[in-house]
Parts: sequence; C-alpha cells; structure tokens
Amino acid sequence: MRRFFFVSCLTFFAVNPASADIQHQIQSSIQLTVNGAASQATRLPSTYSVSGSGINLDTVGGLGTLTAGSAVGYTPAAYSLANDGDSFSFAETYIEGDDAQTATTLTDGTTAGLPAFGSVTTTAAGSAGDLAGTITGGGVLELTPGGPGTTATGQVILSITAN
Repeated sequence: MRRFFFVSCLTFFAVNPASADIQHQIQSSIQLTVNGAASQATRLPSTYSVSGSGINLDTVGGLGTLTAGSAVGYTPAAYSLANDGDSFSFAETYIEGDDAQTATTLTDGTTAGLPAFGSVTTTAAGSAGDLAGTITGGGVLELTPGGPGTTATGQVILSITAN
C-alpha cells in the first residue's frame, strides 16, 4: 500500500496542470465631428496660341509681362498670305487669366476676403444642432444626429483570445 501511495503521489505531482488563458475585451468609442468653413481659390492662367497654313508670320505676338495687380495682356501677331489667291487657314486664341494678387492673410483664423480668381469653391461651416453621443454603462451607444455638415460615428469592438 505504501508503494501504491508513493507511486500515486509521484504521478499526481509530475503531471502539469492544464491551463487556458482566455481574454475578453470590449472597446467602445464615439466620434463627433462638425465641419469648419472652407474656401479654395485657384488662379487660372493666361494662354495664347496661334496656328495656320498658307500664311507668313510677319510680326511675332505673345503674352505680355506679369506684374502684381494688372492683367498680363498680349500682343497680336501680324500675318500675310504666302501666295495671293491660295487657300489658307488661320487661328489665333488668347484667354486672359487672373491677375497676380498679393498674399491673403489670416487673422484669428479668418480672412477678410478671397481673391476673385477664376475658380473658387466655398463650403459653409457645419451646425452642431443636437449632435451628441453617449456610451451607457451597459456598453450601448446612443447617437443623436446634428445639423448640416456633421457626422456621428459609433464603434464597438468585441474580441476573445484563447491561448
């Protein structure tokens, strides 16, 4: 009996106990956003082009010089027919771009006015209105929509890891 008890004790203490690590994690988050006002002004360039056939270029034309606060302007070219009575084609195009402006400065996050460029996009600021979000003690997300230009995003992440 002693031998049996001794062998039983050795067997019991020699076996490693089973172990399993289980992790359970819950993450909840809410993000509320109210868009700010924004404007973007893009200056359009001046362009000049000329093409033709059956003509001679007598005086070269082109764009004028660029100075702040004034238009570029252009000088038209002068042409003559290569041969009187022959057919010809001719096209001369000039597009006046935006004036060169001085820099726009910001004061307290705003600007007095944007330059009057050829392409201007302006977006109004969002209105928070009733925008709200809460996470209850039970992990329930409650989102209340706001006015225009707002977003409310809620997220719950559940993860279980077993090793």
